[in-house]
Amino acid sequence: MKKIKSLLRYVFPKYTKYIVWHSIFIIFSIIFSLFSFTMAIPFLGILFDNQPLVTEPVAWGVSMESISHNFNYFLSTIIQNEGKIQALWIISVFVVIAVLFKTGFFYLARFVMIRVRTGIIVDLRNAVYRKLLKLHMGFFTNERKGDIISRMTNDVNEVEFSIVQSIEILFKEPMTIIIYVAALIYLSPELSVFMLILLPLTGLIIGRVGKSLRKKSVVAQDKLGGLISIIEETLSGMRVIKVFNAQNRMNDKFISNNESYNRVITRIWRRRDLASPLSEFLGTLVVVIIMWYGGRMVLSGTSELTSQDFIGYLIVFSQIINPAKTFSNAYYNIQKGLASAERIDFIIQAEQKIKNPDDPKTFSDFNEKIEYRNVSFKYVDDFVLKNVNLTIPKGQTVALVGQSGSGKSTMVDLLPRLHDVNEGQILIDGLDVRSILTHDLREKMGIVNQEPILFNDTIFNNIAFGIEGATQEQVVEAAKIANAHEFIEATPDGYDTVIGDRGSKLSGGQRQRISIARAILANPPILILDEATSALDTESERLVQEAITRVMKNRTSIIIAHRLSTIVHADVICVMQEGEIVEQGSHEQLLALNGVYKKLYDLQTFAE
Repeated sequence: MKKIKSLLRYVFPKYTKYIVWHSIFIIFSIIFSLFSFTMAIPFLGILFDNQPLVTEPVAWGVSMESISHNFNYFLSTIIQNEGKIQALWIISVFVVIAVLFKTGFFYLARFVMIRVRTGIIVDLRNAVYRKLLKLHMGFFTNERKGDIISRMTNDVNEVEFSIVQSIEILFKEPMTIIIYVAALIYLSPELSVFMLILLPLTGLIIGRVGKSLRKKSVVAQDKLGGLISIIEETLSGMRVIKVFNAQNRMNDKFISNNESYNRVITRIWRRRDLASPLSEFLGTLVVVIIMWYGGRMVLSGTSELTSQDFIGYLIVFSQIINPAKTFSNAYYNIQKGLASAERIDFIIQAEQKIKNPDDPKTFSDFNEKIEYRNVSFKYVDDFVLKNVNLTIPKGQTVALVGQSGSGKSTMVDLLPRLHDVNEGQILIDGLDVRSILTHDLREKMGIVNQEPILFNDTIFNNIAFGIEGATQEQVVEAAKIANAHEFIEATPDGYDTVIGDRGSKLSGGQRQRISIARAILANPPILILDEATSALDTESERLVQEAITRVMKNRTSIIIAHRLSTIVHADVICVMQEGEIVEQGSHEQLLALNGVYKKLYDLQTFAE
C-alpha cells in the first residue's frame, strides 16, 4: 500500500480533474449497464405471465421504490392498452438505449483516462532522469551503469504495463462492484448476506496466491539489470573482448545470466497467469452456491423472492464476476509492477548528498585565490586524501603529479563539488564552496578530462555544450585556438558532422581538441586539465599541448599529468603520495630537493 501511495503522487493533484471526470462517466456507465440488466426482470415477468399490474403511480423520488413502482405502472399501462408483445418491444428499446448510453459513457471514461496513463509515465521518466542529473558521483561509482539503464527503461515500462494500465481498473471495478452489490442488496437482502460472506473469502484466496509475486519480480528485475550491464560492458569493451579472444567467455556469461533470468520470469508468469482461471473458478463456485441457496428459497416459498427476481438477481450477480476477475488480474499485475516501482523508487529516493545551500553566498567573479584547507576525503572507509593544504593564487598554474591512486583526480573533483569533503574546507575567495550554488561554482570552471566526454551529436553542439546562445563565429574561433578547425573542416559536413557515440568517429587527439575547444568557448577563469595528453601520440600531443598553452593564458590552471615534461613550466608542482602532498615547489626547486619528484623525473627521462 505504501508503494501504491508513492505512485499516486504522480496522479494527484496534477490529474485530479481527469480522475473526477473518469469517475463520473464510469458511474453513469455502470448505472445504465445495471438498468439494461434489470430490464430482464419485467421481461421475464411478462413471459411467465406473473408481471404485477400497477394501476396507480406514486410521486417521483430518488428512491429505488418510487422508480421501480412508476416503471411498473408505465409497463402495466402499455400491457393493458397495447398488449404484451408491444411491452416486450418497448423493454427491448429501453435495453438498446441503455446499452448505447453505457458504452458512450464508458468510452468517455477511457478517453479522459488516456491522458492520465500516458502522463504518469512521462512524469515518472522525467522524475527519474531529473534525479539522476542531481545525484552525486559516488552513486554512479557504486551502481552498475546497465542496472541504472534497466531501471529507467525496463522498470518504467513494467510500471506502465503492470500498474498504470491497472489504475483505470482500480477506479472503475470497485465502483462497479459496489453499485452492483447495492442493487443486489435491494433485490434480496437475505441472499446478499450470503453473497457478502463468500466474496471476501475468494478475495482472500487470490490475495494469498499473489503475495509472493512481488518478491519474485524484484529478483527478476535485478537479474534483467544484470543482463543490461553485461550488454553495456560488451559494447564498451568490444575491442578488448576480441583482442583477448574472450568471445566464448562473455557468451557463456551472458547465457548463464539469461537462463537464470528466464527461470525466474517463467515462475512469475505461471503465478500471474493463475489469476484469471483461479478468479473465474472461484466466481463460478460462488454463483453455483448462490443458485442453490436462492433456488432453495424460491422453491420453499419461505421468501418474498420471486422466480423472475431471482433470475434477475443471478444476471446482475454474474456481472460482478467479470469486474472481480479483472480486478484480481490487476492485483496480480500491480504486485508484479510494484517490484519495478521499488527499483525506480531506489533512484528517486536516493540521498542527494551534493545540495545547494539554503542561504547561498554571492559568487559572481573569481578574484583572489583557491585554498584547500586541512582537506580529508574518503569514498567509503579509508581516506584517499589526508589533511591536504594548498593555496592557488589567481592566474597561477599548479600541477599535481604522483603515482596512480595518490589522490590527484579526487583532489580536483572536490573543487567543482562532484564530491564534498569529509573534513576541512575548500575556499574560493574566502567562500566555502559548499556555501555557493553549484551552478555558479561550476560556471567558473572548465574541465578537460583524460578521456574526453563527447556526445553522439554534431561537432558544433559538442563544442557549444552547456553554452546557451553560442554563435557559429564563437565556436569556430574556439576550435581554431584548440587546433581543431582544420580537421573539422575536413570532415564530411564540417561543424555539422555527427561524431558518433562518445566521439567514436574521431581519433583520440581530435576528441581531445574538441574537448579543449569546449573549455575555451566557456571561457572560465579556472581551468582543470586531467591528464589531457597522457594517451596521445607525439603529433597529437604537440597539437593538444599548443592548444592547452593558449587556453591557459590569463587563467588559473590545475593540471594533472603523468608526463612530467608537459608541466615543467608550471608555477607550482605538488607531488602527491598516498593522499598527501609530500613535496611542493617549482620544477627546479623539486629537482634540487632530490626527493620523490626527482626520482619520478629521472625515471621518465630514462624511459624516454
